[in-house]
Amino acid sequence: MAYIKLPTFEEMSPQIQEKARPILEKTGQLGEIFQLLALDEKVYFATDKMVQSYLLEPTHLSYDIKEAIALLVSKENNCKMCVDVHKNIAKMLGLDEEKIETILQGVESIHTDEKTKALLRFCIKASKKENYKTTQEEIETLKAMGWSDVELLEAVAITGYFNYINTLSNVFGLGK
Repeated sequence: MAYIKLPTFEEMSPQIQEKARPILEKTGQLGEIFQLLALDEKVYFATDKMVQSYLLEPTHLSYDIKEAIALLVSKENNCKMCVDVHKNIAKMLGLDEEKIETILQGVESIHTDEKTKALLRFCIKASKKENYKTTQEEIETLKAMGWSDVELLEAVAITGYFNYINTLSNVFGLGK
């Protein structure tokens, strides 16, 4: 139960209702994060643009890597709701339960190459309060492994998005 009153479908603006209607028709309910964001149109549409741009549209990073970032950062931030949501999204994208649980055990448990593990470790570091301690050497090491500037930017943007959405979820008690 959220710590604040979340709007019902009828209380949402017509523009947000338009976005909510297909979700309701498909699933029969709106998630608490959707309802929370629907409190403010500017927040809702800014967040929706990030979701569309970073997570749903094809980008420089694969969906597997993006979902691994989502799961790892959400777990790091103790955001149970986001972990649960992204376990389901990962399944829809074709990841099996075993692979998802392996990701949640941590980077070193994931069956992937060192290049990918290095990026995921970097994203976890980027998600933390002391991310300002990141060095140029760390970036250069990732680039030497084959990650491009645009891939690194995207990975950190996705990491930042999950810090943002995990904060909203955790602060307002969603999924409790």
